[in-house]
Amino acid sequence: MAEAPDVNRLCSATARGDLGETQLILQSNADVNKRNMFDRTPLQVVKLSRPDVAEVLLKAQADPNVRDPVKGLTVAHDAAREGFTDMLYMLVKYGADVNLKDGDGNLPLHLAAREGHLGAVRYLVDVSVQPYSRNRDNLTPLDLALAHRREDTAQWLQTHCPPQPQSPA
Repeated sequence: MAEAPDVNRLCSATARGDLGETQLILQSNADVNKRNMFDRTPLQVVKLSRPDVAEVLLKAQADPNVRDPVKGLTVAHDAAREGFTDMLYMLVKYGADVNLKDGDGNLPLHLAAREGHLGAVRYLVDVSVQPYSRNRDNLTPLDLALAHRREDTAQWLQTHCPPQPQSPA
């Protein structure tokens, strides 16, 4: 198993999006699921615009569903919130569960809708088991898009994901 300096170095390389350095470090059998000094794995800090770097980690058996210790976010939540649809494709390809809720009850879809990332929303609606689910504030992805004035996203959700009746309390 890799020593802490190896995982810290690996995390630094993935955070920079440095594919060559990431591959080099992985050749030394660094543990891709070990946490760095900030309690994060290399996949949790990967530069979200670099799905190729994430794929190297995922091929080395990085856990795509590891949760952030603070809010319970997964990398899919981060990618959705920031609108990195290519990263979402990559994560799902390697087993990321986009149906996991964070500490506030949000699916990645909720975060993508709240931020108005229509490409991510379109993808996540297709791969989410319950795209109408409500978070801890009882809000659906559509509710969040409307509340944050993400008109294009809200309009698309209304057309493709019509509101579901609330179940009786």
